[in-house]
Amino acid sequence: MRHKTLQLASLALLAHVLAVLAWYLAVRIGNIPAFVLPSPIATVATLGNERYDWWTNTAVTAVEIFGGFLLATALGVFFALIFTWSRWGLALLMPLLVTFNMIPKVALGPLVIVWMSYGIVTNIVIAFAIAFFPILLTTLRGLRETEPELLELVHALKATRWQIFTRIQLPGSLPYLFSGMKVGSVLAVAGAIVGEFIGSEAGLGYLMLQVQVRLDTAAMMMAVLLISGIGIILYGLVSALEALVVVRDARLN
Repeated sequence: MRHKTLQLASLALLAHVLAVLAWYLAVRIGNIPAFVLPSPIATVATLGNERYDWWTNTAVTAVEIFGGFLLATALGVFFALIFTWSRWGLALLMPLLVTFNMIPKVALGPLVIVWMSYGIVTNIVIAFAIAFFPILLTTLRGLRETEPELLELVHALKATRWQIFTRIQLPGSLPYLFSGMKVGSVLAVAGAIVGEFIGSEAGLGYLMLQVQVRLDTAAMMMAVLLISGIGIILYGLVSALEALVVVRDARLN
């Protein structure tokens, strides 16, 4: 198993190396202007420029992404539990949540800024709004996959709802939960950047808008790479946690 994991990791690393090499060759051989597509070397060189304040902007975006994702996970599991326990809650709130999810978040963003002003909290809310629904749906399905006979048995043993949830339903729904969390981790990145594009005072998305007017494509490319890096770290952490608590045969790939 370890050999297979190492093999997959090596292939993933090789794919990224080949992508960077293709990028470099395209710029070098194709004589592409730097303001259209800078070379990888020129892109990485922007990290040494203090005026971009990479550390602060990267930290702000990371807080927004992780904050929105964690909030989406917590409330997704909470509402899934409520809907499992209460049919009235499901009938009353689920249509409202579906309607809310149909609202384009780019259109919702300016309203959130009007209500909450600029800042990290506002972008966390936008990231949460985009990442929340997939986590809710997959967790709800996982909780409903519990075998009826098993539920009847624990009910006969006078188990409380909380005991049933923590010892039966939650462990059985973990593959579905992690599947939703993986989707949510991707969407949280998009949500945070949408928030920064609409209105913010710091962050990698904010920085991209600032350097765009100067056609500083190298800095924009570096910001994109850092955003991707944050997303990869979040996705990797979710996958690592899944590997710890969910057996391989039960995972949803």
